[in-house]
Formats: sequence, C-alpha cells, structure tokens
Amino acid sequence: MTRLLAISSTGGHWVQLNRLMPAFEGCEVHWACTSPDHEARLRVAAKRLGQAVASYTAITDANRWTKLKLVKQMLETVALLIRVRPDVIVTTGASVGFFAIRAGKLMGARTCWIDSIANGDELSLSGAKAGPHADLFLTQWPHVAKPGGPDYRGAVL
Repeated sequence: MTRLLAISSTGGHWVQLNRLMPAFEGCEVHWACTSPDHEARLRVAAKRLGQAVASYTAITDANRWTKLKLVKQMLETVALLIRVRPDVIVTTGASVGFFAIRAGKLMGARTCWIDSIANGDELSLSGAKAGPHADLFLTQWPHVAKPGGPDYRGAVL
C-alpha cells in the first residue's frame, strides 16, 4: 500500500488539501498541518468517505517573517518524514510544503506541489521555490502555466 503524506499550512491551503481526500483512496494517508485544531474534523470527513487517517501531526506555524519558527518548522517536518517514510508527498503549500518537498525528494519520495487556487495572477512564493523540485508541479490557473512548470491540468480543487 502506498504511504502518502498530505501536508499543508492551515487556512485555505488546508481546505484545498482536504478536497483531494477522495484521490487518496487506497493509500495509507498521514496528514500534517500547521494547526493542532483540524484532526477531529479530518477524521470525521475521512470516515464519511470510508477512509482511514493513519496519523495526524501538527507542525509549528511559520512564515518568512518568523525566521526562528521556520527553522523549527523545518526540523519538525524532517522528523515527520523520517518517522512516516512516505512514498508520496502531496502539498498545497506554503512553507511547510516547501520543506516537505525538498526533504522528501532527498529521501526518495515522489512529490506533488499544487499551487494555491488563491494565487490567480502569479505563483505563490513557496510554489516558485518548491515547484521546480517537485515531480509534479501544478497550477490551477491556465494563464499561470508555463513550459517547465507549473502545468495546468484543470482546476483540481
């Protein structure tokens, strides 16, 4: 069975990642988010779809303006990857997804970055940095797609 890590920041990134849940059917899915508050709702949604949640991990929330928290977030993300050893990583961003994509690739995982639907005019900063390192790099806006990535394959979320 494919071990999949679905990881993102909270807010819209998390909502969009959850909308992908049906696509993860048949996988052992480990979830991670930058909020400790989502686990109960996640388990209810998964149960409604007849799926299981293998684990849920809350990671420190951080952004480019909180440098020390970014270091902590990176270390927590790497520790999660070592513990879970995912075959596949799917993320909708932001910084936690960047760290998962970069470290996950080094560990041999297949990776997928889906840039946030909120970024309709240009790629997100995290997407611009992480996307080129992902095995699959997607945007949900046709005019943002370009040769070499990100690719547009429809509004998936």
